[in-house]
Amino acid sequence: MFDTHFHIIDMRYPVQENQGFFPPSFPAPDYQERTRGLGITGGNVVSGSFQGFDTGFMHEALRVLGPTFTGVIQIPPTATDEEILALDAIGVRGVRFNMARGGSADVADLANMAKRVWALARWHVELYADARDLATMVEVLSALPAVSIAHLGMSDEGLPTLLKLAEKGVMVKATGFGRMTLDPVKGIRALIAANPDCLMFGTDLPSQRARRAFLPSDIDLLRENIDASLVRKVFFDNAVKFYRPRQIPVYGENK
Repeated sequence: MFDTHFHIIDMRYPVQENQGFFPPSFPAPDYQERTRGLGITGGNVVSGSFQGFDTGFMHEALRVLGPTFTGVIQIPPTATDEEILALDAIGVRGVRFNMARGGSADVADLANMAKRVWALARWHVELYADARDLATMVEVLSALPAVSIAHLGMSDEGLPTLLKLAEKGVMVKATGFGRMTLDPVKGIRALIAANPDCLMFGTDLPSQRARRAFLPSDIDLLRENIDASLVRKVFFDNAVKFYRPRQIPVYGENK
């Protein structure tokens, strides 16, 4: 499996309180131990709101996790081409806009930054947002080169907008079942019907601020609500194509 969404929280690097929350320590070795035996052979580290524009932790995380892992980072619009290309060289493949928690560049910079990082390094933009807040942005987002949305768009109210975006090629992460108000089964089935190539699995570890943490049974829930012919796509192929890790992981290998 390719885990498209998890956080590495290494207290040797800057971490800040966000909205009254200070995250728990969760360095790369803890992630490796927590996921041992699940069959995860590659994945994507996501920069959190509490990490702001720090990139040091990402360098260390991807060094430890290895070349089958990638990253999505928060960078300011003032980041230079050289800084972006240096991050690309270590495996970063996208820039995150955190509309739910802040800590990232402003959404006003989204379109320009999306086009810039794609032209420079084929990076995508990732949104952490309630999809109901994206209703007025469907045309803008669907015109961008590559976009992903985390946590099934978060809410039942946002599902119609999420489906419109999926139909237009936006990728959606089946992650964070313990933090959304949307019924994940409803969301998964609707997205598969809208675009069977849009969905990607992720653990959301360590599930900070979620009502409940990721459980291995979340893998079963996802697998049981997609056609057997789509299992490899949802758990591996869609993500590997989207994130382009420096080294392609082996599908089905158990670590």
